[in-house]
Amino acid sequence: MQKIPLMAAKAGMILARDIFRSESASGIPICGKDMELTDTLIARLENLKVQSVYVEGHPVWEEGDKSLDDILRELDSRFAKVRQDPLTAKLHDIYADYLKRSMGESGGRKTD
Repeated sequence: MQKIPLMAAKAGMILARDIFRSESASGIPICGKDMELTDTLIARLENLKVQSVYVEGHPVWEEGDKSLDDILRELDSRFAKVRQDPLTAKLHDIYADYLKRSMGESGGRKTD
C-alpha cells in the first residue's frame, strides 16, 4: 500500500483505503477500498479537494525509494542477531510477508 498525491493517481489503480470527505475517518465516505480508479473518479476527487489517496502496491516510484529487495535485506540485517529465537524469527517472517503483500512480490515495479 502506498499513499500518493492525487495528481499521481492513474486510472486502473486500486484504492487500498476508503476515501472520506474530510481527513477524519468519521467524515462522509466518498468511495471505498478496493475500488478501481477511473479518469472520471480522479477528476471528481480533484473537485472534492482530495489531496492524496492510498493505493494497492507501490505504483509510484520517486528518486531515493528503496526496492522491496533492499527493504528485505535491511530487515534480515536487523534480525540477524535474533533469528535463532523462534518468536523473533516468526515476527521477522510476518513482517516480511506483510511487505511482500503490501508492495507486491515484484516490489511494485513492473516486471515486463
